[in-house]
Amino acid sequence: MPIYRLPREPVFPDPAHAEPDGLLAVGGDLSPERLLTAYAEGIFPWFSEGTPILWWSPDPRLVLDPPALHVPRSLARTIRRGAYRVTADAAFGDVIRRCAGQERPGQDGTWITDEMVAAYERLHALGFAHSFEAWEGEALAGGLYGVSLGAAFFGESMFADRPDASKVAFVRGVEWLRGWAVQLVDCQVRTEHLVRFGAREIPRAQFLARLEAALAAPTWRGRWDLDATAPP
Repeated sequence: MPIYRLPREPVFPDPAHAEPDGLLAVGGDLSPERLLTAYAEGIFPWFSEGTPILWWSPDPRLVLDPPALHVPRSLARTIRRGAYRVTADAAFGDVIRRCAGQERPGQDGTWITDEMVAAYERLHALGFAHSFEAWEGEALAGGLYGVSLGAAFFGESMFADRPDASKVAFVRGVEWLRGWAVQLVDCQVRTEHLVRFGAREIPRAQFLARLEAALAAPTWRGRWDLDATAPP
């Protein structure tokens, strides 16, 4: 399969044309228009500092159905103890920067470049990107961020500075998303960490069909509030 070079317009080739590893296209920019178009078509950016922007649509795709969330017993005990307080959209900039600085086994450096940070902060300001934070007292202990469109949430990255902090934020976030009838949490590619929470791989064609259905729902733009009694 060829790897497509993107034009100036925020358009993408059919994800079915992706390479076996999921690589679909190169180039373009990280404007809000292009990013939102990409997510709506099941495509996301992933590249390193000093390389062109690379766009991916893997097959299979790792997804979590919110009702299928599995909480391990040890983590459930941590949650019941109230070790961490969880919020939404209280520290988006801090969360994405801490994700960028998180050391990960087998990775040299980070794919969350300064350009990526700026791009997702723009999406956050526009009400499309959101974070969930876990706090230990007044200290940010862990969290995650992603993009919301329709009834789909596209998870991007998480970090933990304290034991289980990102896991607690993830569980509370998914439970909240389930309460607001989110149909699909996109986890992108397989990790055993997310599989333990109930995520599973599905064919890309099935993912795209489910994504199309999820996008028929309205997008909840603006700041999220875990105590809200109605969508923002």
